[in-house]
Amino acid sequence: MNARDTLPWRRFLCRACGLIYDEELGDEDSGLAPGTRFEEIPDDWMCPLCGVTKADFEPYEVIAEALADEGQDGVVTVKRGTEPGIVIVGAGIAGWSAAEALRALDRNVPITMVTACEGDRYHKPEISVALSRNVTPHDMIRDSAADSARRLGIRVVTGTFVVGVSTQRRQLRTTRGSLSYTKLILAQGSRPALPASLPAHLCWRVNAMAGWQGLHARLSHGARRVAIVGAGMVGVELAEDFTRAGHEVTLIDINGAPLRGLVPRFVAEQLCATLESMGCRFMGGTKVARVDGKADGVKQIFTTDGRSLEVDEVVAATGLQTESRLARSAGLEFNNGIVVDAQGMQTSLPGVYALGDCISIDGAPCRFIEPIARQANALAHHALGLSHAAYEHGTPVVRLKTRAFPIVVHGLPRADGIWKTEHDTHGRIVAEQWQGTEKIAHLEAGRPTLQLA
Repeated sequence: MNARDTLPWRRFLCRACGLIYDEELGDEDSGLAPGTRFEEIPDDWMCPLCGVTKADFEPYEVIAEALADEGQDGVVTVKRGTEPGIVIVGAGIAGWSAAEALRALDRNVPITMVTACEGDRYHKPEISVALSRNVTPHDMIRDSAADSARRLGIRVVTGTFVVGVSTQRRQLRTTRGSLSYTKLILAQGSRPALPASLPAHLCWRVNAMAGWQGLHARLSHGARRVAIVGAGMVGVELAEDFTRAGHEVTLIDINGAPLRGLVPRFVAEQLCATLESMGCRFMGGTKVARVDGKADGVKQIFTTDGRSLEVDEVVAATGLQTESRLARSAGLEFNNGIVVDAQGMQTSLPGVYALGDCISIDGAPCRFIEPIARQANALAHHALGLSHAAYEHGTPVVRLKTRAFPIVVHGLPRADGIWKTEHDTHGRIVAEQWQGTEKIAHLEAGRPTLQLA
C-alpha cells in the first residue's frame, strides 16, 4: 500500500476564484475521478471555474475561530455563534447598494457582508477609461471597506470565499467557517468567460479591481504591445483608452467590425475607422486558435487562418458569465443567471435574494449598472417585510465610453431588426431599428456632443 493512501482526504482552495478541490470527491466535470490525490493531478490541469493552473491552489483549512470584534483597519470578521442577520455575498456595486438600502430602512438589523476581495468601494465602469486619464487603482477607490462598514454599522468579512449554502439550515459555508443567516442576498457578480484558446495564466481580465491592478502595473512604465481579444463594449473602450495612453494596441474579433449585434454595420465601420485613425489596429473576422507564452514573457497569438503576432500583454474581453455552482448547491433556479422575481428580487427559494450581474430575468442576464440601485431598494423593502413599489425591469440606456466616437443606444437591438432610417448631420449619426411596425431601438453616435430627446 502506498503511504499516500493512508493519508486523510485533503482539500485545496483556488486562490483565484475560491473553488475547493476535495480529494475524496474529485472533480469529474474536469476529468478527475473521486479519490484523485492532489499530487496526481497533472500540472497542466486547469481550474474548471476560472482556468488557472494547479500551481494556483493551496491547502484549504477552515479557520474555526475568527475575530468577533472590530479587527485591523476596522473590518470585522465573524465567528460561529454570532447573532444571525442578513448576510450579503459580494462587495461590488450590487452588494454595497443592498447594504445601503437595508440600512436606510432599518438602523438595527444585523448585516454581514462576505467577500473574497478587499471590499473597497470603487466604480467598476471607470476601469475601461482610467489609463489614459492617469487614474490609478488607488485613485479609483471612493471609500474603504472599513470606512463603509463603520458608517453603515455592518460587519465585513474580507478575503473569504463562500463554498456552499444550506438553505434548510440557513447557513453559509465559507473558508472562515459557517455563518448563519435569517435572509441571504447574493450579489456575487459575474466573471469573464474565457474560451479554451485563451489560457487564464496568459490573459488579463479586468472585470474587477484585482485584475486591473496587475495590468495597470504592467502598462504604467512605458509603451507595451497589447492585444485585446473581443470587440464588444469593454474591448472597444479599452482599445481606445490604451491607444490614447501610448500603447500599441491590436483589437481582435471574430466579427468583421466592432460592436456587431449592438449597432448597424455603417456605425460599426465608422467606429472602426475612428479607432484605426488613432493608431489602433483592428483584426476583424479573426478567431484566436491559441496563445503561447515565451521565455522572455512575450505572448504569441496564433489565429485559425494561419497568422500570428507577438505582444507583451493579452487582455480577454470575451464576455461575462455567472458562476452557477453556488446557486445550484443552494437549490436555486438558474437560467443564464440566478432567476429572480423582478418585483422583489427574491429567488426561487424564500429568504434568498439576488441582484446585479449575477441575476437573470426572463432568461436574460442583467449586466448594467443603472438598474442596481432600484433593484436594491425593492429588495430591501421585500426582505424587511415593508410595502414598496415593485422593481420594474426595463432595458437600460447603453452608453459607449469612447471619446473619439461616442455611441448611445436606447432599447435592445435585435438580430432580425431592420435599421431602416438613418441621418448623418454635422458628424452625428441618428438611426432607428424597426421590427415590422414597431420601433425597438434608437441610436445616436459621433460628435458633436449628443443631445438626446
